[in-house]
Amino acid sequence: SSAKGGLSGAVQRTLENAENGLSMSFRDALHATWQACLLTIVRIQTYDKLLEESVKLHPDCKRLMALEGVSVINAINLYILLGCNDDLHFKNGREASACVGVTPIQHSTGGKVKLGSIGRYVKQGIVRSQLISGAMAVVGALGKRLPKTTKEVWLKQLIERRGKRCAAVALANKTIRTAFAMLSKGTEYQAQAITA
Repeated sequence: SSAKGGLSGAVQRTLENAENGLSMSFRDALHATWQACLLTIVRIQTYDKLLEESVKLHPDCKRLMALEGVSVINAINLYILLGCNDDLHFKNGREASACVGVTPIQHSTGGKVKLGSIGRYVKQGIVRSQLISGAMAVVGALGKRLPKTTKEVWLKQLIERRGKRCAAVALANKTIRTAFAMLSKGTEYQAQAITA
C-alpha cells in the first residue's frame, strides 16, 4: 500500500501523532511489530518469486496454469498431488477430486445412491482451500461480465442455480479432473470459445 493509505499509512499516522495518548512502550511495541510485518511481506515476496521460477522449470506446472483459477501455488500443488507425472496415485480424476474433497459425499441405502453435501474433512484440506479460493476469484470475475467460453456459460448457469460457493466448488472439481487428464495424457488445456 502507499505511504499515506492502507495499513502502512495507519501505522505511520498512529506513530507520528503525539496527541493520541498512546504510551511510549506501546509505540515501541507497535513499531517493532510493524517492522516484523514488513520483513514477513518481503519474505513472502521472495517465496512467491522462487515459486514462479520453479514453475518455469516444470513444463507440466506451466501448462496447468492455463486452467481457470489455477495460480502458481495451485499449479504446483496439483502437480505434486497428481503424482508429478511419473506415477499417478489415482485411477481417475474423480478419485483425485474425492481425495481433495470437492465431490459430493455418497450415501447408499437400499441399493440407491444419493449424493449429499460436499465433504470438508479431508487429507488435502490446504489444497482444497487454495483451489476453491482460485475458483472463487473466477466466479467473482464472471459475475461482472458476459461468459466467453463454454465452460464460463456452464459456470454462470451454475452460479444462478446454486450460488457462488457451490459453483466455485464445482469448478475446483472440474479443475482437478481436467488437470488429471492433462498430466496423464500429456495434453494442453484450451478453453472452447463460444461460437456465434
